[in-house]
Amino acid sequence: MIRLHVAAILPILCVGCEDAAPPPPASFKPAVTPQESSPWFEDIAEASNLDFKWISGDDGQFLMPEIVGGGVALLDFDGDGDLDVYFVQGGSVTDAWRNPESNTAANRLFRNDGLMQFTDVSDATGAADGGFGMGVAVGDIDGDGDPDLYVTNVGRNTMLRNDDGVFVDITESSGTGDQGWGASAAFFDADLDGDLDLFATNYLDWNPDTEITCFSPLGGEDYCSPRNYLSPALDVFYRNLGDGRFADATVEAGFDAQSGTGLGIVHADWNGDHRPDIFIANDGMRDLLWMSRPDGTWSEEGMTRGCSLDDEGVAKAGMGVDTTDLDDDGDFDIIVCNLTGESDSIFRNDGDYFVDITGRTGVRASTKHATRFGLGWIDFDNDGWLDLYEANGAVTRISVPQTDDPYAQADAVLKGRSGPKFTPVSPAGGTADSIILTSRAAAFGDLDQDGGVDIVVVNKDASANLYRNINSARGNWLALDIRDASGRPAIGAIVSAQLGERVLTRPVRRASSYMASNDPRVHFGLGSATALKNVTIQWPDGTVQQVGQLKAGQTHRLQR
Repeated sequence: MIRLHVAAILPILCVGCEDAAPPPPASFKPAVTPQESSPWFEDIAEASNLDFKWISGDDGQFLMPEIVGGGVALLDFDGDGDLDVYFVQGGSVTDAWRNPESNTAANRLFRNDGLMQFTDVSDATGAADGGFGMGVAVGDIDGDGDPDLYVTNVGRNTMLRNDDGVFVDITESSGTGDQGWGASAAFFDADLDGDLDLFATNYLDWNPDTEITCFSPLGGEDYCSPRNYLSPALDVFYRNLGDGRFADATVEAGFDAQSGTGLGIVHADWNGDHRPDIFIANDGMRDLLWMSRPDGTWSEEGMTRGCSLDDEGVAKAGMGVDTTDLDDDGDFDIIVCNLTGESDSIFRNDGDYFVDITGRTGVRASTKHATRFGLGWIDFDNDGWLDLYEANGAVTRISVPQTDDPYAQADAVLKGRSGPKFTPVSPAGGTADSIILTSRAAAFGDLDQDGGVDIVVVNKDASANLYRNINSARGNWLALDIRDASGRPAIGAIVSAQLGERVLTRPVRRASSYMASNDPRVHFGLGSATALKNVTIQWPDGTVQQVGQLKAGQTHRLQR
């Protein structure tokens, strides 16, 4: 080895990798004084029987995939109305690469039995894929009402079709077994024909037999920066043929025009032409913005539209990514998180182009002290303003480790307010007890259906966290379960509604964060308001439906 009818449902009670430069000193901390508060979350994974540890396979060889994974998805696989949890597992990189069947570690599916109690049903449901797992996407590919899974691996990716709660491996028959190093993926209707297509990012053109050796400024071997490999990879785009098969349309659609080190993916209509576009967060390379054309091809316009580089012209180590209307102007803005020493990048959508507003939001000064991966713009305290959660963990050894894990860093919660402005919350991560781990994927959803959004976080070689939202200052809330005519989550629909003098706009999507799939229901914090007014749905084909006023404290199912 070289090295979207209306029904009210009552509450169903980097890698960014550091370059070979001296690490920041141990005193390198947020430049903004954190806002002291009571805990926002408590980790109840153990009490909930959500017992999962992502196994990196780290045995001293410093194989790059060990420091990148793993992923997690929130989905209602059995149709009982609550969110279950699917974890992607690692194991041994070399074993999984050469023969996935020899990898003793496998993906795990935990059924939500209510009240945040879970049962491992992996084996009984056929969900235990054995590849060295990275990320996971969720989507109903055949329109039968069951959410299916696409798992990205180091090596062959896996498509798992959900047949009434039992998963069947249809990778070969579906034609979706890409053999690269997969990372984040997304199901969405790229061609607006009514079924879900698939876009999967690839990180590096890599295999364990050609691994290289890199060294830490602290002495000794460590994980490499992706820049050391000089081997960006092509992402892959599959068009859904509607009969259980997908066609590799990467070249036909024009996605072969640019390779990259893709880690994060999110889709939205950023230019208002009623066609979905794609943003890819690349690690150490400029990020990519793929804009869809009427003829079914795509053009990469990140540089011309101003969201490939930061405001200093720097390509950062992009990992996690999210999009929503942060400034209430009706279009979708983008956030990308990056590496220690690099702040997040918030790109405000001004119509034809984006503007980097990171500095004026307070995020620049308060995020660059850690390496961030999973993230989400979520209103955790239900005050009507989006907050920011980031799952942190280094990719090269820290000079003065805070735990026995030399890569561990505390996660972060930033409280949002008008501006938009963000202020770090203390205690770090919003938990009463300091939890410092090497965190990667973060998935967001209301797992106990109490109106507060919860978080599942995957950690390298440590137990996953189930952060129940216990914020004592939570305001009123409302959630929208937007379904298309067939009853599937209407991925790509856009919801707008009036809250006081503000008009809030939110996308319906699962894919965001880092190697994760999230609750597709749209959550609104309402503060003291008791209803959301003038609710409107724009369906993926551009058709607009007026819904009107909806009461707080409920999940409303809105079906076309």
